[in-house]
Amino acid sequence: MAKHLFFSALLLGSSLANAAQSNAANAADEGFTAPLQSLSFTPGLDNFVAASDSAMDVYDPLEGWNRGVYQFNYHLDQWVMLPTVRGYTYVTPKFVRTGVSNFFSNLGDLPSLANSALQLKGERTMRTTARLLFNTIIGVGGIFDPATAMGLPREKEDFGQTLGYYGVPGGAYLVLPVFGPSNLRDTSGLVVDTLAEQSANYLNVAEESRRNLAIPVLNAIDTRYTTPYRYGQLNTPFEYSRVRYLYTEARKLQIAE
Repeated sequence: MAKHLFFSALLLGSSLANAAQSNAANAADEGFTAPLQSLSFTPGLDNFVAASDSAMDVYDPLEGWNRGVYQFNYHLDQWVMLPTVRGYTYVTPKFVRTGVSNFFSNLGDLPSLANSALQLKGERTMRTTARLLFNTIIGVGGIFDPATAMGLPREKEDFGQTLGYYGVPGGAYLVLPVFGPSNLRDTSGLVVDTLAEQSANYLNVAEESRRNLAIPVLNAIDTRYTTPYRYGQLNTPFEYSRVRYLYTEARKLQIAE
């Protein structure tokens, strides 16, 4: 029986690998809505397949819209964002890119501080407060990151996590244009965090961003530069389903920590 399961698993892995290679040229347009249901298995694995398909299931009533936006994001990334990031990397020295990333990361610690406090995480609130002060004052407005060297790494919190902490369910899965995977709760949290950051106007960046569009553009480029994900990197024809599942599970872990 054990050998039977082992060789069946090998055959399954081989079939998935072949499917992935045949779809590598257009990985984002994978088109599978229930990937495991369309595959043939030996009778002994029927329960395993049913359990696996159920485990990967995520509430996604807007799947048609979401897949369309996923396609849009894929092409935007391939044709605009990645070429821009490559140009940015080519013309900008690494120490400058690091300073830019540190600066925007320091701004992002402000909503993290507020949400840590809202979740009554006292120690994390104090650590984030110390980190924000050290990097703003000693790090020259956040261009340098002495806090991490002092044992205060970034601990990101957002309002979506705060809502989840107080029991608000994620709701329907949602793929946002440009921003990518989300859900109704986290999208609401993103709006609140953005408005709060604009209202706080920390270091006068929000006001200057309204006057000078180069600042939000640079922020967008830096965000893509520091985001390691690449479309197609999962090497699977079921990329949409996997990203949806991984995002959902990752958010549960972030809320629980």
